[in-house]
Amino acid sequence: MAAIGISGPWDEGYALALHTLSSDFLGYDNFGNPQFDTKRTKLGELVFRLKNRRDEAAVAPIAEAVAAFVTEQKLKYDLIVPVPPSRERTFQPTVEIARAVSERVNKPMREKCVRKVKPTGELKNVYEYSERVKVLKDAFEGDAERVKGERILLIDDLYRSGATMKAVAKALQAAGAERIVALAVTKTRTKI
Repeated sequence: MAAIGISGPWDEGYALALHTLSSDFLGYDNFGNPQFDTKRTKLGELVFRLKNRRDEAAVAPIAEAVAAFVTEQKLKYDLIVPVPPSRERTFQPTVEIARAVSERVNKPMREKCVRKVKPTGELKNVYEYSERVKVLKDAFEGDAERVKGERILLIDDLYRSGATMKAVAKALQAAGAERIVALAVTKTRTKI
């Protein structure tokens, strides 16, 4: 699988696929909401279904793609860490993906080794990268007891600007993580 490189404060970074191939504006619906004809990649469609439709059946094929990639690339890591969610909900897509990958590659997943220490709200409506960075400043804290000296596979479902993943990686580094491989399932076509 050919991945897309993503740069940041990590040792290696990858996105497995683009999220969308195209998105054409169709007009507005009866309620004034913009409508689009969006074509997604295979993984993009799975992530969309998982995040927007809560289609839990999408977890398995996403996890299989991630597990195949990390195995083929012979990535060096000791544990899997999901990027903390931006909002609380009963079903957390990134956590479920990380858990399923953990089962497939036989490596531990530690959900609680990085935590959000200040509220940030959802960032989907914050369009300026500099604003995202400002909102995320000091928002995460790594647990040194759990990550010091560890090689981490940091997983996120969608890489938009990279601000959240970068903030989490910095928190893990500050807590003593030895090495970080960042992996996003999909990446948007444009940078914010």
